[in-house]
Amino acid sequence: MKILKAVLRVGMAVFYVVAGVNHFRDPEFYLSIMPPYLPMHQQLVYLSGIAEIVLGIMAATPRSARLAAWGIILMLLVFLPVHVHMLINNHLYTEIPTSFLWLRFPAQGLLILWAYWYTLAAKEASDRPEELSPGA
Repeated sequence: MKILKAVLRVGMAVFYVVAGVNHFRDPEFYLSIMPPYLPMHQQLVYLSGIAEIVLGIMAATPRSARLAAWGIILMLLVFLPVHVHMLINNHLYTEIPTSFLWLRFPAQGLLILWAYWYTLAAKEASDRPEELSPGA
């Protein structure tokens, strides 16, 4: 289980680094989905890309993975209003199927759970109570 968790942590790290880089490779896409009530769209697109890259790099490092996971959870919650806006205003996003907009919510939940797994402190052998030896 420990190896699987480490492999999935690296996968999560790569996922967020790639997602963050995409904010710089295709900022027009992210600009097109920004809710009108948010200010400074371009700055927010780049800031969110930087956040994803930094959190992804942190997630790749075991020592900072727990902090990164909390940051990822917070970031995903901050992104939630964008998903709600897109769903409510799906007529503005005709190139994106409404079913896909609905699927983003359970996907966000799974991403949050994935990150949450890394917030849980691993039980070290030294944290476990000593087993009593026979006759003790």
